[in-house]
Amino acid sequence: MTITITAFEHSPDRGRGLARDMRVRWALEEVGQPYDVRLLSFKAMKEPAHLALQPFGQIPTYEEADLVLFESGAIVLHIAERNAGLLPQAGATRARAIAWMFAALNTMEPPIFDRDMVRILERSEPWYQTRLAALEKTIRMRLSSLSNRLGDGEWLDGPFSAGDLLMVTVLRRLHGVAILPEFPNLANYVLRGEARPAFQRAFAAQAALVARTSC
Repeated sequence: MTITITAFEHSPDRGRGLARDMRVRWALEEVGQPYDVRLLSFKAMKEPAHLALQPFGQIPTYEEADLVLFESGAIVLHIAERNAGLLPQAGATRARAIAWMFAALNTMEPPIFDRDMVRILERSEPWYQTRLAALEKTIRMRLSSLSNRLGDGEWLDGPFSAGDLLMVTVLRRLHGVAILPEFPNLANYVLRGEARPAFQRAFAAQAALVARTSC
């Protein structure tokens, strides 16, 4: 049965591969699973048909036969558990890879994403500079801990895993921000993730859709 995921009809990231369908595309490319994409307008995302699949009116969703999933982390975990290549087989290393998935989404992503939202939505507010400085302080603290854990390693815990996939997608939001270069091993870690052929295929597919829908 063909897998179908949803994505923005007009992505706010303008082809930078930051929308959360990117991490699902990447996971499917890593395991060699073909998939279709259904594009949604912002209006369609709030209509009953989509809300039946994603109660919060967001993207991506994942449909396969009678299975419907939402939340990108849950979708990537499902893909990783069903296909070889994104989770180790051994119990302890597998559990640690899943822990890194949660760390990417629960520890690293919130302040990084909030920084983006503050810069977009709160720039004219009197508290803007204070709020931005507080978020950047938190980001630096968490990047420092992550940098220390990665050290000279290629990936977070042995071979590349779904934990690395999610972590790289989170850290990519810091491209062009002066914070990430303060941690050269993390900057290089992101580049290694982006150099993977599966990432390149996913990025090209998303960029092609953006280019087509922008015409």
